[in-house]
Amino acid sequence: MKILVIRFSSMGDIIYTTPVVRCLKKQLPEATIHFLTKPAFKYIYDNNPYIDKLLLLKPDLADTIAEIKAERYDYIIDLHNNLRTTLIKIRTGIKSSTYKKQSIRKWVSLKLNLKLVPPVHLVDRYMKAVSFLGVKNDGGPINYYIKAEHSLNHLLPSTHQSGYVAFVIGATHFTKRMPNYKIINICRDINLPVVLLGGNDVKANGDEVTAVLGEKIYNACGITSLDESVYLVSKAQSVIGFDTGLTHIAEAFDKPIASVWGGTVPELIGVQPYMVKDVLVAGIELSCRPCSKFGLEKCPLGHFKCMNDMPEKPIVDFIN
Repeated sequence: MKILVIRFSSMGDIIYTTPVVRCLKKQLPEATIHFLTKPAFKYIYDNNPYIDKLLLLKPDLADTIAEIKAERYDYIIDLHNNLRTTLIKIRTGIKSSTYKKQSIRKWVSLKLNLKLVPPVHLVDRYMKAVSFLGVKNDGGPINYYIKAEHSLNHLLPSTHQSGYVAFVIGATHFTKRMPNYKIINICRDINLPVVLLGGNDVKANGDEVTAVLGEKIYNACGITSLDESVYLVSKAQSVIGFDTGLTHIAEAFDKPIASVWGGTVPELIGVQPYMVKDVLVAGIELSCRPCSKFGLEKCPLGHFKCMNDMPEKPIVDFIN
């Protein structure tokens, strides 16, 4: 049996396909498993032992369709369910099973502030697409494989090498990020040194935290590569993070995680921390929350209460 699994984006959504791929390979050991994604996200499946081949979406969809036809798959498992995957399924004529997005329920839930989407994790929703093969969820975590050998001695100052908390302060959209004064307050009360992680877009934020709290903070934002950042997460005593890919990747290492949610809520898209034994999901009840599924560039009402009013003590107590 030869199976193609498809998910084009984004980081978090692709991370949550890894249990499905693992279950396919382990429960159908004679099957050949391929995975198709965008080139920007190939790193998620680099070194993954449960796939036999990684395919990358080409600029011209016709070229990708031709490649799929040449592979002669028995089944396509569509975990994206968009126009491109629909065209792939139609034009290849390969038997397929498709993840149900529940887009209308999500839209109505968001617009009318109703809870119409059952709080089922995205992994379990994905798993329904492979149940026809007799494949079941094995209860294991997500998988992520660090690409290279790294060392704390090379990545951190001596003040942080004997134990630290990793704080992922980056996120794609403003309404997912905690204001800097809140980050400073939390870091000040954490007992261990803190390593700040994120891209170059939050380097200045990290510099501001460091300027206030001094050598207790090491700002790795914009300095470490993604692979190095994942390594630092894997070696941390615990992790604090917002709704962003690196926080989701941290779930692969079963560290205590304080998952902090502002304008988005995990229940709507089913991405609450998965198979983590020690977890805090921090978020406050507001009539205006959630304001979006994936985050916005500013608070629609201007007050940003979902983050400004977030209690800091439960996060600090959980980490300490």
